[in-house]
Formats: sequence, structure tokens, C-alpha cells
Amino acid sequence: MADYRILLADDDRGLLEMLLSIFRRAGYHDLLTASSGLEALRLWREEQPDLVVLDVMMPGMDGFSVLREIRRASRVPVLMLTARGEAEDRIEGLENGADDYLPKPFLPKELLLRAGAILSRAYPERKEQVALAGSTVDMANAEVWKNGERISLTAKELQLFEKLYENAGRIVTTGALCETICGEFWQGYETTLSTHIRHLREKIEENPSRPVSLVTVKGIGYRLNLKEAAS
Repeated sequence: MADYRILLADDDRGLLEMLLSIFRRAGYHDLLTASSGLEALRLWREEQPDLVVLDVMMPGMDGFSVLREIRRASRVPVLMLTARGEAEDRIEGLENGADDYLPKPFLPKELLLRAGAILSRAYPERKEQVALAGSTVDMANAEVWKNGERISLTAKELQLFEKLYENAGRIVTTGALCETICGEFWQGYETTLSTHIRHLREKIEENPSRPVSLVTVKGIGYRLNLKEAAS
């Protein structure tokens, strides 16, 4: 099972602990929790989760408001939880871009099935050969093919590329990339990341000084554009 990063947001501490337990027992380990809408929005921005499980009824900023803010900038999958299960809630969530909804109370198996289905749709099985505008990356062999030449990737470069590919078309924050290559105590390694990014661009870009596949999002991080998106 891919180690997806999942954000769980609910103001009910007991239910939040139950959600954590359900996902952990199913083999998910990269889990984030939020007990309010504002905290959920902050964590989404900072941590770039692969899936958001979002309660509708939260104090201050409800789940629908959080969903609308997320959809202004991202297509990250969102599973809404609703205590009432009313048709109006379901329709509002789907109209605002929710991928699915689940009324409370729910069975753990149903939650996992719905979450798994959303993840499978959003993140199809990874291809070994990734086509970019100026090269093809062979992740299985840690190689880049460019202009008929084979170029080897270092372990760190491959780690970075895999993280970017998992989030292709979406921004990956500088912090998330630093953590990928340096671990959780990554503060202060931004210059190291910049060096690895420069070397990776030299290998995958047709013109590294004018990148079209691995682009900088100023003040936030980086985004990987696949061939169809970069052309």
C-alpha cells in the first residue's frame, strides 16, 4: 500500500481518535489531524496531503467553507463526513467539489472502502516510465533518457522526483521536499534542496535555465509538469 498522507478533520476528539485508529490499522501511517476548520485549512496548505477526510459540522469554519477554500487552488481528493446525512448536505458537498460523502455513524470498513476508492481514482498506479517535455525518466532504474543519452540519477534526486511525481501537477512545498531528503529535522536544509533541484533539472530539462517540467512556485515550492501538461 502506498503511504499516502491523509488529513483527518473533526472537532469531536473521540471520533478523531477513532479515525486515526481505523486508518492506522489499515496500514496508513502518514496521518495528520485537525480539530477545527481553520486548523484543517492550515495543515492542508502546509502539508499537502493526498486525501482530506473532512467533517461538515465544525466550529468557526465549517467543512463546506474549508472545501470551498481548498477548491480555489487544488483538486486534492476530499471525503466529507456528515452527521445528518441529509440530501442538502450531500448535494452541497458534491456541488462544491467533494469526491464523496459518508453519513455518520459509519462502519470502519465502509470508510476504508470509500477512501481507498477515492485514492485509486485520484492516483492511478505509478508508471515506471515518466514522459516529460525534454526527457523520459525511468524510475525503476533511476535513469533519465535525454537526446538519446542515458543519465543516472542519484538516490536523493530519485527521492525528490518520486515525491514530485506523486503530486504531479500540484505544488509540493519546500518543507515537504526537504523532509523527503533530510527527514523530519529538515530546517536549514533549503540550500541543500536547491542544489539537488538544480542538478535534477540539468538531467531532465532540455534547457535547465528555462525549466518547463520542474518549475518553481515562488515562495511556496515546486511543481512537476508531465509531458502533456508541459507542452
